[in-house]
Amino acid sequence: MAEEQTAVQKMLGDFAPELVRLTDDVLFGEVWAGEGLSQRDRSLITVSVLVALYRADQLAFHLPKALENGVTKNELVEAITHIAFYAGWPNAMSAISQLKSIVESEPDSR
Repeated sequence: MAEEQTAVQKMLGDFAPELVRLTDDVLFGEVWAGEGLSQRDRSLITVSVLVALYRADQLAFHLPKALENGVTKNELVEAITHIAFYAGWPNAMSAISQLKSIVESEPDSR
């Protein structure tokens, strides 16, 4: 039976195999698997950095992942609101709009 492809394998496939390997093996295989922080805390930190840096494309993956990892909708709203004062209103508004769409698309699971 063939092993299921990761999201980055599906997205980049053979186009950038080394980036795919580093993403799967190092970033998610080692960095995210470290014992110093919970998956929940890593998600909250990652979302915060992505909001601050205005990386909306990456938020599309990491906002649902944060919810999956136990960060609540209210915690994400609070974090994004807080970040608005330090990283800019447009960054926060973009992120909160994405979060709203994600939460409204699957209301029973959030």
